[in-house]
Amino acid sequence: MPPGSPCLLWLLVVTYSVVPAAQPLAAGDLEEEQDETPLPAVPCDYDRCRHLQVPCRELQKASPTACLCPGLSSASQPPNPPRLGEVRVEAEVGRAVVHWCAPYSPVHQYWLLLWEGGGAPQKGSPLNSTVRRAELNGLKPGGAYIVCVVAANAAGESSVPRAGVEGLDGAGGPTFGPCGRLSVPPRPLTLLHAAVGVGSALALISGAALVWHFCLRDRWGCPHRGRASQAGL
Repeated sequence: MPPGSPCLLWLLVVTYSVVPAAQPLAAGDLEEEQDETPLPAVPCDYDRCRHLQVPCRELQKASPTACLCPGLSSASQPPNPPRLGEVRVEAEVGRAVVHWCAPYSPVHQYWLLLWEGGGAPQKGSPLNSTVRRAELNGLKPGGAYIVCVVAANAAGESSVPRAGVEGLDGAGGPTFGPCGRLSVPPRPLTLLHAAVGVGSALALISGAALVWHFCLRDRWGCPHRGRASQAGL
């Protein structure tokens, strides 16, 4: 076939029309592809021990980016027990500040139980699910108590070791669990009064002993002096 034949020219035209020309990739197209890439989810800013902590589901809805919440038990079951945290005692005013951490369960409210001795516990007022701190007032100086945190939802309330509260070890209670012991130290003024009372009692006893001694000597004489006189003769 001659080089300039119409058939060869027609074949070249068809080839260039079928194969599309390569288009350069613009910078805007690259940015669009990068924007469409989903970002990895990160944990939500949720701390189950933080006081007045907003529920994680609400944080998840309000977050501009996807975030993850910790797994929770079923809402059809009573919540797991909370974990008791720091208990700060203020002996001067007879008060204790109790901290705790939320369980990994749906919670509607909390309350505190306080034991003094072997009697029935005192139940505190209900607290909403964002609360992680509460005060105990009216504690007696020198008193020993047991405090427990209870969580509740529509299915029931968390368990409390009622039968075993007397077996809690240590003044601060267990490291993990809903209950712990707290001891209120006596007031310094009470210690001063006790010291003055003991000193006064010792002074009275000493004075009574001296009076009794002199009364006996005046009545019966001093045997040691009599023996010394006889020895001199």
